[in-house]
Amino acid sequence: MTTLDRSHSPSLASTAAAGAIAMAVAMGFGRFSYTPILPAMMADLGLRPADAGVIASANFVGYLAGAVLGAYGWAHGHERRIGLASLLATTLLLAAMGLSSSVVVLSLIRFLAGLASAFSMIFISGIVLGHGLLARSEHVPAVHFGGVGLGIAFSSLCVWAAPLAGAAGLSASQADWFTGALVGLVGTILVALMLPAGAVSGNGAVREKPLIWTRPLTVVTLTYGLFGFGYVITATFLVAMARDASGGHSIEFLAWLITGLSAALSVYLWRFAVPRFGLAGVYAIGLLVEAVGLVLTVSLPLPYAPLAGGLMLGATFMMITAYGLQIGRHLAPESPRKALALMTAAFGIGQIVGPVVAGWLAQRTGSFSAPTLIAAAVLFVCGGIILVELRRISAALPR
Repeated sequence: MTTLDRSHSPSLASTAAAGAIAMAVAMGFGRFSYTPILPAMMADLGLRPADAGVIASANFVGYLAGAVLGAYGWAHGHERRIGLASLLATTLLLAAMGLSSSVVVLSLIRFLAGLASAFSMIFISGIVLGHGLLARSEHVPAVHFGGVGLGIAFSSLCVWAAPLAGAAGLSASQADWFTGALVGLVGTILVALMLPAGAVSGNGAVREKPLIWTRPLTVVTLTYGLFGFGYVITATFLVAMARDASGGHSIEFLAWLITGLSAALSVYLWRFAVPRFGLAGVYAIGLLVEAVGLVLTVSLPLPYAPLAGGLMLGATFMMITAYGLQIGRHLAPESPRKALALMTAAFGIGQIVGPVVAGWLAQRTGSFSAPTLIAAAVLFVCGGIILVELRRISAALPR
């Protein structure tokens, strides 16, 4: 380790840990804890699959709105304050989910939670990754984004343990939401103590050139949007599928725990495949692997189906998200912010449509098999398109 590395290690480790905790609260709990809590909500509140899909989509609409709003310069110089306020809002909104039974109110709460999680992601990630970039550390991004998976895994543990609070007169879903809010509050306090101010950059705000839609960028943006549709169906309904198939509380818990743990390691582990297959090649492989996982989710017998589905979902969706954006940035070197904004918009639209379609189909057919297989087919098509265009995309990427 060099002298420079030693001088940065303590503060850099604290910064990376703050980022991981922030992502665990904002994403693992703020966005994805809906999945393990959903079966209890459906039982407690009498929600239909279509209702559950609408509530889930409201969260993704909020996230898309937050991503678009966060791209502007209104928050310059206030990133830390807004990021922490967004984490606190996430905590309050988690608690609010346990206080209503109205689909309209729950949808509004999830919309606001999506907005808060987007602001946390944008502003806190900017601080953490900025410090990592200045220190030339490859580990900071892996630790930071690994927090999403750790949050998913921990939310599973909380949902498993929360029924112990039933003695307090709470329903199962209320106990789940209130437990998540308590964890979110503790996490927010830790982030406030550990998160530094934003890293200093000498680049300033540079006006980007108009975005040029090359064939590789168009293909990647299209597949990225369709990926948003394909992954979100299982990411939303995996635990409900385990319950519908009488997997039992332990299988529900294990399926989401495995999803989180594999997601926490995925970005770090997949990078070892990049030298052999290239960034676009690994992106394509991830799409195909996730598609296979969706098929296994509805074709394997219990208890293996939800466990295999959770493992392959967690092992791919964070990597595909991160690598897809990285490819888009490389394909538009003179207008990266515009490219990322449009890719995020495409992804967001896919996320919004996915739960609505899945919930409606599940209600019509009586199971989640049909929407899951449709999602798998979409991902297979995406992977196939990238493989067909692989030579063109790889040629456009820096070597």
